[in-house]
Amino acid sequence: MPGYKHLFIPGPTNIPEEVRMAMNVAMQDMRAPDFPNLTKPIFEKVQKVFRNTTGRVFLYPSSGTGAWEAAIQNTLSPGDKVLMSRFGQFSNLWVDMAQRLGLDVDVIDCAWGEGVPVEAYAEKLKADKTHDYKAVFATHNETATGVTSDIAGVRRALDDANHPALLMVDGVSSVGSIPFDQDALGVDCCVSGSQKGFMLPAGLGILSVSKWALEAHKTSEYGRCFFSFEDMIKTNDAGYFPYTPATQLLRGLDVACDMILDEGLEAVWARHHRLAEGVRRAVDAWGLKLCAKEPKWHSDTVSAIVVPEDKDARDVISTAYTKYNTSLGTGLDRVMGKVFRIGHLGWLNEGMVCTALSSAEMAMIDCGFDITAGSGVGVAIRHFTETPAPALKLAAE
Repeated sequence: MPGYKHLFIPGPTNIPEEVRMAMNVAMQDMRAPDFPNLTKPIFEKVQKVFRNTTGRVFLYPSSGTGAWEAAIQNTLSPGDKVLMSRFGQFSNLWVDMAQRLGLDVDVIDCAWGEGVPVEAYAEKLKADKTHDYKAVFATHNETATGVTSDIAGVRRALDDANHPALLMVDGVSSVGSIPFDQDALGVDCCVSGSQKGFMLPAGLGILSVSKWALEAHKTSEYGRCFFSFEDMIKTNDAGYFPYTPATQLLRGLDVACDMILDEGLEAVWARHHRLAEGVRRAVDAWGLKLCAKEPKWHSDTVSAIVVPEDKDARDVISTAYTKYNTSLGTGLDRVMGKVFRIGHLGWLNEGMVCTALSSAEMAMIDCGFDITAGSGVGVAIRHFTETPAPALKLAAE
């Protein structure tokens, strides 16, 4: 089919040309004396994206799942009691990992379409007078359902209970896209991956840790090797890695961080909110609903759109792909066939969002949805033309 293949899944996301070209270089010696000239500035830039000024970051050749495992194995011990919640595919997978790694998991099950139950967390933390909980886990953005949770509320719950538990956050589809300030939120371990807001191919598990997480590491009793903080710290401090790094991805990460920081984190967050609001208005104009049950849960990085009961979302996804050259996100697990997802994060602008909406709209009409052509795209266009775009930091400034 002529023309571009349009990618509007919530990860991997579109790769900027500058990032792609940065990775399109000959391989280099990862033990050469000048290799730290590349790596040391990258560590500093990634910390700035997380807004982590007191800890450090680790870059593993893995997915975000690897960074999940690294966070657990380096700060906790087998049998430790932890507080978690699950309300979508990825929060569920994190619970599964914690259980398989031998943690004593107190899990709160929530409806899919809701987020972290802050009030329930607060009650459990206040009741834990002996501080049995060693960590509290929170999925910042549940990619499967398009739900963003209140991490500041979780931090307040910990502080109000004067509880010393570590705060562990899954920021895979939030960091670099929606508001996240590790220092201000008091997050001890934040997990991300290269293929979302960092605008890279999959392959880097990114873990940003606080000084308190580094302190907890000293008493962790997990056996570890590949994900060992000790090995990483010893070599990272000199600008190297304990094993072969994903050098091309590091080169791309260097440029991607420059793009994020040059735009400005606040501008990045505002851009994502504005684009997401255009999608939400289109969904409303179509007469459809989001999987997120209330506006407080709305995600600025992905919208999971619920189809009517007599329709199958997989038909919309298939039609968009085969007829309109557009990839939309599928529903996962219990929302399979019930939702399709539009990813609106990373390297994205108004025209790209309108392309996603028009392809989805055409596919739904083809699948027999009672939708007026142009209804969703039209309200999105009005939103974009009637609201100011975030101010950009120009390179010349």
